[in-house]
Amino acid sequence: MEQKDDVWPAVGIDLGTTYSCVAIWQHNRVEIITNDQGNRTTPSCVAFAHNNRLVGDAAKNQLTLNPTNTIFDTKRLIGRRYSDQTVQNDIKLWPFKVIPHPDSQDKDPMIEVTYKGEHKHFTPQEISAMILVKLKDMAESHLGSQVNNAVVTVPAYFTDSQRQATKDAGLIAGLNVMRIINEPTAAAIAYGLDHHVPDNQLLARKNILVFDVGGGTLDVSLVSVSKHVFEVRAVSGDTHLGGEDFDNRMVSHFVQEFNKKHSVDISDNPRALGRLLLACERAKRTLSVTTEATIEIDCLFDGIDFISTVTRARFERLNMDLFRKCIDLVAQCLSDAKIDKTDVDDVVLIGGSTRIPKIQQMLQRFFNGKELCKGINPDEAVAYGAAVQAATLTGVCLDKDDDFVLVDVTSLSLGIELYGGEMRVVIPRNTVIPTEKMIGNLTTVHDNQTSAHFKVYEGERCMAQNNNLLGEFNLSDIPRAPKGVPKLKASFNIDENGILTVTGEDTDTGNKKTVTVTNCSRLSKEDLNRVLKEAEKYRVEEQQYENLVKAKNTIENYANSVWDIATIYGEMVGIDCQTLKNVEDEIEKTYQWLDWNVELVEASNYVDRLRELKNISEPFVSRCCIFCCRHAEDEDVDVEELRSMIASRFNGGDKCTSLMNDLSMQKHKTD
Repeated sequence: MEQKDDVWPAVGIDLGTTYSCVAIWQHNRVEIITNDQGNRTTPSCVAFAHNNRLVGDAAKNQLTLNPTNTIFDTKRLIGRRYSDQTVQNDIKLWPFKVIPHPDSQDKDPMIEVTYKGEHKHFTPQEISAMILVKLKDMAESHLGSQVNNAVVTVPAYFTDSQRQATKDAGLIAGLNVMRIINEPTAAAIAYGLDHHVPDNQLLARKNILVFDVGGGTLDVSLVSVSKHVFEVRAVSGDTHLGGEDFDNRMVSHFVQEFNKKHSVDISDNPRALGRLLLACERAKRTLSVTTEATIEIDCLFDGIDFISTVTRARFERLNMDLFRKCIDLVAQCLSDAKIDKTDVDDVVLIGGSTRIPKIQQMLQRFFNGKELCKGINPDEAVAYGAAVQAATLTGVCLDKDDDFVLVDVTSLSLGIELYGGEMRVVIPRNTVIPTEKMIGNLTTVHDNQTSAHFKVYEGERCMAQNNNLLGEFNLSDIPRAPKGVPKLKASFNIDENGILTVTGEDTDTGNKKTVTVTNCSRLSKEDLNRVLKEAEKYRVEEQQYENLVKAKNTIENYANSVWDIATIYGEMVGIDCQTLKNVEDEIEKTYQWLDWNVELVEASNYVDRLRELKNISEPFVSRCCIFCCRHAEDEDVDVEELRSMIASRFNGGDKCTSLMNDLSMQKHKTD
C-alpha cells in the first residue's frame, strides 16, 4: 500500500469526556503526542478568562477560580436536545450555565459564558472544536507541518446525531474527519497491534471483550481478532455512565454531610461545588490504590473549612448500582454476540475508570476468575487505535504481508414508524457496516394520498415513540390512487462512519427523496457558516494574545538579564557609578511600568517600551561585551561566566552578542 502524500499526516484523536489524546503513526510505530505541559493526555476543558481563552491544562487549573466560565463535559451535550432528561439532570451539577437554543426549545443546548465583558453563547460543537484545535496544534508542533486530516473516535453507543455533531466539530476546527470509529474498536486495534501481543498468537482467531469505562461513557465490545483483521461481533454500552458519575455520587454525599455539620446548603454555589468536585476526583483516584482518602478544603463556603474522609467501602456503596449496571451491559454484549463467557479469550481494560478495584473485582468474578488484560495503557489505547486507522486510510503500510481490515457494526437498530405507531426495523443492531438495506411493501393508508411521511428512529423498543427520533421527510408527488395501491419502499444506507442516509421511493413512478438523516441537534448550514467565521475570529484573537504574552515576556526577560549583569559585573567591567545608576533606574521604571499596565492588549506597547529600555542599557551591555573580548585570554581576569551569561540571556541574536562575536573575530584576525 502506498502512502498518499495529499492526505498525510493524518492523526488519531480520542476526543474524551474528561481527557483527550492525539497520536500519529510515524517511524513505523504509533507516537502519542504530548501537550505543552509534557502530558500525554489533555483535559477536555475550555475556559474563558478575563481577556483570553484557555484550553486543556491551563483551563482546568483555574476551574475553582472561574467556575461559571470554565466548560467541561461537552461530550455529554454534543448531539443531544436541550429537553433530553440526561441533559436536564447534568445541568443541575454543572457550575456553568446551559440554556436552550433561542430558536427552539428542542434544538441544541447552548452554553453561556461571560467573555471580555459580554455574554457569549456557544454550541457544544464549538467547544469541542476548540479542544480539537488544541490537539491539532499539538500535532503540528510535534510534526513541524500542517495537519488537516484525522480519525476521531466516539463511544459505540453514540447516536447518529451525536456522530454528525462530532464531524461538525471537526469541520469547525479545520479538520477533515476521514473516519469516525467506535472507541472500543480502536482499543481492540491497539490490543491487536501493540508489541505485547506476539504475531503467532494472532494467527488463530481470538475473541476479545473490550471493556471501556472512561470519564463519561461506558462501552463494551466483543471483537474477533486475527492478524490485522478486527471484526466487531456486538456492542453494548451507555453514553452516560463513567467516572464523572462516580464523582458526582461523592459530591452529593459530601454536600449532604456539609449541610448536616453546618446547616448550610452549598448545592447552588458553583465555586464551592467546583472545588468539591475536584477534591472528589482526587479522592477517587486515591481510593484506587489505598483504602481511605481525605477530603480537605479550606474555606469551602462562607469561611467554613471542610475536612472529611471517605473509605473505599463507602465509595463502593455509593456507586454499587452503577457498577452492577456495567456488568449487566457486559452480559448483554455477550448475549447479542451469541457467545458464552467461557469462549472469551481476553478481557481488555480501557479507560481510566477501569482502575477502580471494585469494577475489576466484579468483572473478574463474572468471568469466573479470569485474569484481566492490563497490558496496554488504558488512557492512550483509543488514540493509539485511531492513529493506526488513520495510517491505513492514508496508505501508510503497517505490514508488508498483511492489509489492515476493520469490520464494525451498528450500535442500535434503525427503522421507520408504520401506521399505528409500530417501529419496523430495517437494520438490526450489530449489523456489519457499511451496509444498505431496503424495506418494501409500503403503501398509502388513505385514498388519493399524494405524499408519504417517513419518520426514522433508532432504538430497541417496539413502539416508535419510545425510541430516538433521528429525522423525518416527505415523499411527494405520488399519483392519486385508492389506498393500498401505490408501491413505496425505503432504503437505509450506513457509511463507514456509522452515518445514515435514507431514500424513499415510489416504485411506480421512480420518484425519490434522499436525505442524510439528521435531527435538530445537527447544525444548519447557516449556523455552520456562522460558527466557522467565529472560530476563525477566535483563532486570530488567540494569536494576538500569544503575541502579547510573548512581547511581555521578552521585555521582562531582557530587563532581568540586564539587571543581573549590572548588579553582578558592573564594577568588575569598570562602569562608572552614574552609568550603573542610570541603567538600574531605567530597569526599575520598566518594572513599575509593567505593574501599572497589566491590562494592555496591544503587543506594540511592550515592543515600544523595550526599545526605550534598550536605548539606555545596550551601550552598557556593549561595554561588557568589549571587556569580555579584551580579557578573553587574560589569566588574571575570569570573564567566562560573564561571556556565558551574555550569550545565553540574549539568545545569540542580540546586538550585544553580535558585537561580542565580531570583536572576537577581529581579535583573531589581528593575532
